[in-house]
Amino acid sequence: MREKNSLINTNNNTNMQQQRLTDRIWRSVIRLPATSSSSSSSVVLLCLVLGLLVGAFLSTRYLHFTTAPLGQSQEHSSSVVTRKINNNNGDKIITKMPPGKKENVVSYPPLNCTAFNLTRRCPPSPTPSTSSYSDSSSSTTTATATCPEYFRWIHEDLRPWATTGISREMVESARRTANFRLVVVEGKAYVEVYEKGFQSRDTFTLWGILQLLRRYRLPDLDIMFDCVDWPVVNAADFIPNATAPPPLFRYCGDDRTLDIVFPDWSFWGWHETNIKPWGVLLQDLKEGNERMPWAQREPYAYWKGNPEVAATRQDLMKCNVTPTQDWNARVFAQDWVRESQQGYKQSDLSNQCNYRYKIYIEGSAWSVSEKYILACDSVTLLVKPHYYDFFTRGLFPNHHYWPVNENDKCRSIKFAVDWGNAHEQEAQAMGKAASEFIQNELKMDYVYDYMFHVLNEYAKLLTYKPVIPPNAAQLCPEAMACLAQGREKKFMMDSLEKAPAETSPCTLPPPFDPPSLYATLKKKHDSIQQVESWEKHFWDTTPPNNHP
Repeated sequence: MREKNSLINTNNNTNMQQQRLTDRIWRSVIRLPATSSSSSSSVVLLCLVLGLLVGAFLSTRYLHFTTAPLGQSQEHSSSVVTRKINNNNGDKIITKMPPGKKENVVSYPPLNCTAFNLTRRCPPSPTPSTSSYSDSSSSTTTATATCPEYFRWIHEDLRPWATTGISREMVESARRTANFRLVVVEGKAYVEVYEKGFQSRDTFTLWGILQLLRRYRLPDLDIMFDCVDWPVVNAADFIPNATAPPPLFRYCGDDRTLDIVFPDWSFWGWHETNIKPWGVLLQDLKEGNERMPWAQREPYAYWKGNPEVAATRQDLMKCNVTPTQDWNARVFAQDWVRESQQGYKQSDLSNQCNYRYKIYIEGSAWSVSEKYILACDSVTLLVKPHYYDFFTRGLFPNHHYWPVNENDKCRSIKFAVDWGNAHEQEAQAMGKAASEFIQNELKMDYVYDYMFHVLNEYAKLLTYKPVIPPNAAQLCPEAMACLAQGREKKFMMDSLEKAPAETSPCTLPPPFDPPSLYATLKKKHDSIQQVESWEKHFWDTTPPNNHP
């Protein structure tokens, strides 16, 4: 039986919120590495000053993770190299230019399912595994575009193993809840399945990693992956004993756990709900945005989803309009069984940008719906989340979204909509900032770059050479797509990478230093506090007979 972490209990008391902010800031600050004895002293002094500013010295989950990351960036040659790509017409020689520069690439040959179905063996891999893609964070490489700011959290997610490295025993200790173990050796992927994931989560996660291997060279890897929603590596279980936690990948995390976040399966399609691969859907969402200007949209807050997965969603349903009250919300329960029977006619995401405001609310944990909601030009009303995925830590309240009080949803939503309708210019700017973030900083190229960097940095921490597990099977696109059927196969083919990437991944930004991390967290906290104060003043000064 898998463990489920309970949601963090919330408290609207301002002092408790300040204490939580203090704990979070202090915990994050003291995780940062020291690079010399003098810099260590400076960091300690800075930590003490910040501790006094926020009001308390608190024990934290990262107390033992305070030294420089293990391992050094590998040196790579910047000279021109060549590689062979095998296809049905013989070997092609491809010139590989230094990192950050274009190369003369050719498309991969189409998948040969006829040959695979006869042999059931993966063909010779025409991947960039023998190419000269370099660690783009190395100082020896040609500069490329800097990755979006949220990539900096990769360093924080991997910091628990900065001093110890990652041993084979640590990896194998994560098997307790893992769905599968993925090993990459010399550019080829091997998987050992422990438990089938819900629906096609594990299938499309593995498919996504195979596409990454068709784009970029990856170092040898050995990872455990858990496809269940709830993070399970509780920080409190490891920090007191100075024991390194098991490195476990999953789709989301929270402030109490150490799971390593990774892009979710839906980026390559969620065929059970007819949600297309992200590369295709992102263009559909952009076109859907253009069909109706913000000012012409319904001036209400819209949500459609499955309310049965969480009590907080059931509570949201109480905010729907009735003959006697109107909280400015229009919320609808999604019956996926009926929708599938009716051909998904009412669940096309590109046709759901008809309201000025869209609500995001977590389900049993984080929800994949957040990226679709943020992409809509509408103002995202984000009910206070307890979980984060790989990109949401780059979002800022009052800039990318409007924060909603989870303990007083209906009044909070009504105030947000009234405020936005009275401040249309500011509201439109907030919706546009979110959709531009999604279009520009979460395009599929950056999803792959994030995958590359988190796996590349993880590989640097391994203290052993990965080997193929005895019970693992080789994984290749043919082994998955040729055996798939229907919409599952279509989504695989729609998201199949046709050629190696022409440039190196974006340049990974450096880790946070204590002042910048403090400023980032405090800015978010203060913005949420500002909205809460506006709401409180509004309801305190509104006569009761004017309430819905």
